[in-house]
Amino acid sequence: MFLGKLGAVEQAAGIVSNNLYTLLLVFTIGVSYASTPLVTAAKEVSDPLKQTSLFKNSLYLNFGVALVCFLFLFFASGLMVHLKQPIEVTTLAIPFFNVLIFSMLPVSFFFTGKQYCEGLSNTRIALVISISGNLINVILNYALIYGKMGLPEMGYMGSAWASFIARSCMGFGFLFYLFRSPLTKEIRAYFFKVKVNLKELNDLARIGFNAGLQFTFEVAAFSIAGLMAGRFGKEHIDAHGIALNLAAFTYMFASGISGAATIRAGKFKAQNNWAEVKKAALAASRLVLTAMGIFGILFLAGASVLPLGFSAEPEIVKLTSQLLVIAAMFQLFDGLQVTMIGILRGLDDVKLPTYVTLVAYWVIAIPLAYLFAFPMGLKTPGIWLALLIALALVAIALSLRLYVLIRRNTFTID
Repeated sequence: MFLGKLGAVEQAAGIVSNNLYTLLLVFTIGVSYASTPLVTAAKEVSDPLKQTSLFKNSLYLNFGVALVCFLFLFFASGLMVHLKQPIEVTTLAIPFFNVLIFSMLPVSFFFTGKQYCEGLSNTRIALVISISGNLINVILNYALIYGKMGLPEMGYMGSAWASFIARSCMGFGFLFYLFRSPLTKEIRAYFFKVKVNLKELNDLARIGFNAGLQFTFEVAAFSIAGLMAGRFGKEHIDAHGIALNLAAFTYMFASGISGAATIRAGKFKAQNNWAEVKKAALAASRLVLTAMGIFGILFLAGASVLPLGFSAEPEIVKLTSQLLVIAAMFQLFDGLQVTMIGILRGLDDVKLPTYVTLVAYWVIAIPLAYLFAFPMGLKTPGIWLALLIALALVAIALSLRLYVLIRRNTFTID
């Protein structure tokens, strides 16, 4: 939003940078998700030593994965010139990207803490830290872009530094909380007693790498979609980025429900109580469909108004409005698929969902996006139609997978 006030080129540069950065960021986030069901299971049997060991091993694993992803992006940033984006956008995007990628390291600390606390059924602290981080980000965007509050005027690059500083505060702030709070006293008591070990690293990696790939396959499809949109000009980059940011905002609500469903599914699986797993799955599905249905209606009603918060250029606003209509259509599918992934992760069922996301997004969505956008001439709206189809396929396939698992285990118990 701040970059949009500076101009279409600056906004497009930020969007391209963020799309490429997010491509590997979501893999690191997905890896961190592995600890939640494992911590939940340890908590169910009142094993604080196991909980702390899982935290320490996940901290090392998550940081190691983030470091590898950071180094890859650091040395690959110069390749951005070969992505066939508008040259004026690429010129601004490279230095923006080179700052933004550093935030991948503190983000790994934040998600290590977040997923550990979620395993303890404590979601409040992540909420408080997230809100605080966003407030810091907003204030620093304003101050660093325009040179306010005694800080230097950095223009569009101020936004990149604001993101890095805010995310660093979130990551290190979460670690400070975990070692100081009485709610996580087991970490302070046992952290230096437990050891990093191959067994727990393998358990975390087995779940985490599959979860990371699931997120990466989806986000990669949207990132490649953004690069395809860039072939039609900076206005299409901006429209794609604005619509995607709005869809990502509503997706976070579904992701929160998915996180809660992971906790409950993991808890009831540890108890071998599949009747409660079924109840939790139904409750999560109804909740997410209701929430995302409301967001879909809001997108339809505000399709021509919402883009004005990001840009005043008529062409960008018009194109974004068209994309929001499609986004309204996939809200239900997007919410349902991330909820199904969360429940299945809580049930330690991660391999098949990984294959489903690979086929839906890479084998089906990307070729369809190219077909709709270029040979059929639908341009960026055609790309989004392909993404809609992929999300629907994933939601349906994973719902069927969950149905089969619940039916099979319920029948076995009976």
